[in-house]
Amino acid sequence: MQPQPDFDLLIVGGGVNGAGIARDAAGRGLRVLLLEQGDLAGATSSSSSKLIHGGLRYLENYEFRLVREALQERDVLLCIAGHIAWPMRFVLPHSRAQRPAWMIRLGLFLYDHLGGRQSLPRTKRLNLRRTPQGAPLQDRYRIGFEYSDCWVDDARLVILNAVDARERGADIRTRTRCVAARRGEHAWTAEVKDLRTGATSEVTARILVNAAGPWVGELLNVRAGLDSSKRPRLIKGSHLVLRRQYEGDQAYILQNDDRRIIFAIPYQQEFTLVGTTDEPFEGDPANVTISQREIDYLCRAVSTYFRKPVTQADIARTYSGVRPLYDDAAARAQEVTRDYVLDVEAEPGQAPVLSVFGGKITTYRRLAEHAMEKLQPLLPTPRPAAWTASAPLPGADLPGGFAPFLAGLRQAYPFLPAKTAWRLAHAYGTRAERILGAARSLADLGGDLGAGLTEAELAYLKREEWAETVDDVLWRRTKLGLFLSEPERQALLSRLEAAEPQHG
Repeated sequence: MQPQPDFDLLIVGGGVNGAGIARDAAGRGLRVLLLEQGDLAGATSSSSSKLIHGGLRYLENYEFRLVREALQERDVLLCIAGHIAWPMRFVLPHSRAQRPAWMIRLGLFLYDHLGGRQSLPRTKRLNLRRTPQGAPLQDRYRIGFEYSDCWVDDARLVILNAVDARERGADIRTRTRCVAARRGEHAWTAEVKDLRTGATSEVTARILVNAAGPWVGELLNVRAGLDSSKRPRLIKGSHLVLRRQYEGDQAYILQNDDRRIIFAIPYQQEFTLVGTTDEPFEGDPANVTISQREIDYLCRAVSTYFRKPVTQADIARTYSGVRPLYDDAAARAQEVTRDYVLDVEAEPGQAPVLSVFGGKITTYRRLAEHAMEKLQPLLPTPRPAAWTASAPLPGADLPGGFAPFLAGLRQAYPFLPAKTAWRLAHAYGTRAERILGAARSLADLGGDLGAGLTEAELAYLKREEWAETVDDVLWRRTKLGLFLSEPERQALLSRLEAAEPQHG
């Protein structure tokens, strides 16, 4: 009789796909171990355009299945993650030099109807000279179209999936690397290294799930030694965070002269997020940065549309990520499919491995469901059916919706500044009360570490959300790095270095 492996699934990669699979699997009663060599959402999954969208431009490449699934998932995520995701209207100015108006109208008609019944307002035509949405734009743009999509805090989406997975029994280990994986007949044996202490150990698992993102090929072919022909096509996408460029809650989708599209999105109340680029990438994905060419490209693209030209002086921050797309042999980076591919190698007498290529933030939940469908026949006993479409993520149990919840939070804690209450409600939802507790004044929450970050919130992030470094706190758990001064960042660094990390 074969010894029982330590885990059913060993998931390598703590991005949105790895965390989503961990949550789904743990909720079905599987024994799950997730290893992340850095921080959760520390790479690609915190470097997106922060959108839950069907992907209007994917219609040009006839990716109808992907768009349909994404539009359906958009509504699901609004229900299960309503505190970190919300609807947004997008304005598409029409340029005669780009796609003809009839093509845009046809695409938007399909976009409105492909997903079936939807909860968001449909497309409408705009006279840009007579509407507030046209005010930031140059006079030559007279006609536009307005349609619906959604915004999401991408890093918090990952973290909340990991929190829920842990609360359903998964073992989530950050700063822990799968150094090597050895395939056996009935199980994988992995060498695991704690990167904080250098300590190594071995774990066994029935199935290896390779959700390593940009490192998916390296894990498969080097650390697992499989010599697979499957490799990702690495594409860099970069963004600019600009000081706010226009008034209003609307976003803009801008057609560039190379037939790519650029988004300009309201961000963190005081900024405008602009992106993204599409460039082939070679090198270490951990060291990806924006190039001057990309900065010039994005500034030029936005300046083509807005009255106020964008210059480098407007840039508050930049970030870049590497997308591990499935290599479909497309000639240009922008034409490579954004659909996901789940590749299972399960030869008789060999422990299975499932590798994840591609994917979008929007469809991560369906990707996890599809992964479980592929793994079901490889598990010793049947598992419960899909369940995540109706189960709110931690903090998203808002019976009356977000607005009444925010009003109730402000009533319960009237001492909170309005901006802080808004931020806590959006970041933590109903779990904000775990931070605020019985506090009756700001002093009860400990010292203010800058921009409304309190000792109580920092303790929560360390205890419940694996936060250990300044970047963990300021760029992934929150976006307060945009608001803290350099002395405040240094003070936070000293505080974190003096404290022992806590893990929930």
